[in-house]
Amino acid sequence: MISNVQKEILRLKKEKNAVILAHAYQAKEIVEIADETGDSYALSVAATKYDCDAFIMCGVHFMAETVKMLSPDKRVFLANYNAGCPMAEQMDPQIISQIKEKEPDRTVVAYINTTAALKTVCDVCVTSATAVKICREIENKKLLFIPDCNLGSYVQKQLPDKDIKLLQGGCPVHAAVTLGDLKAVRERHPDALVLVHPECRPEVVEMADYVGSTTGIMKFARESEHKEFIIGTEISITEHLQYECPDKEFYNLSKKILCPNMKLTTLMDVYKTLQNLDNGKAFEIKMDDELISKAKVCIDEMIRLGG
Repeated sequence: MISNVQKEILRLKKEKNAVILAHAYQAKEIVEIADETGDSYALSVAATKYDCDAFIMCGVHFMAETVKMLSPDKRVFLANYNAGCPMAEQMDPQIISQIKEKEPDRTVVAYINTTAALKTVCDVCVTSATAVKICREIENKKLLFIPDCNLGSYVQKQLPDKDIKLLQGGCPVHAAVTLGDLKAVRERHPDALVLVHPECRPEVVEMADYVGSTTGIMKFARESEHKEFIIGTEISITEHLQYECPDKEFYNLSKKILCPNMKLTTLMDVYKTLQNLDNGKAFEIKMDDELISKAKVCIDEMIRLGG
């Protein structure tokens, strides 16, 4: 059944000149039919290289927004309209604007996991892979890093010469993992290297053998000569690595690192989105030119500083 649906998706994709983008947290059956797989920013940049009529994002809302901002002339659809991101939606642009009024000498750094509306009041965007590099490149010593205080704390420790103000916010899924969880899994697998995402709590990050983005974690695991790994990010990455590296052992840091929003998208969602591209029933990302223009400023600055 799954293979039949995949074949029909590939047929419809070609017929409708559509490109499927899948975040690395998506299920294997979706990754298999995607044209591009990776983190949110990598997908957005990759999307700019395609000559197509439509993009289908298998991920969450802010990711589809970013694709739309970088490819405003293309139609962009989110495969499951309910797939949001609690971290991206937890801060109000007005609150950040008020802080900027009180502390106008701070450069506002936004994690890419933010809404387009929030990006309009920020100066530069970062990804988990580029946060340290870009914050180092910013001439201003005084920064406001939003919304993830765990990623911000990680950046702060790498750049002690910077005055980085943090707000309480972040990924509730990664933040759910405790030091006790890490100690317990390490006791079961003492020879395994611990690879974690910087969205995890600082005390968990400090105990890791490697800290990096989702793609960074996967790259490290693939290339390492080590044979056992504890994966401290969304549990789908453990599964993907098990398939990619059958000669190695991969264990979840915690069963709590499961993103319900990423798990919302199904293969049938992708199929039905393709079916309904032209009848108004698929969920299309709509953004006016003014919003795109204002929100894209911090993304352009990210590209400039991170390139």
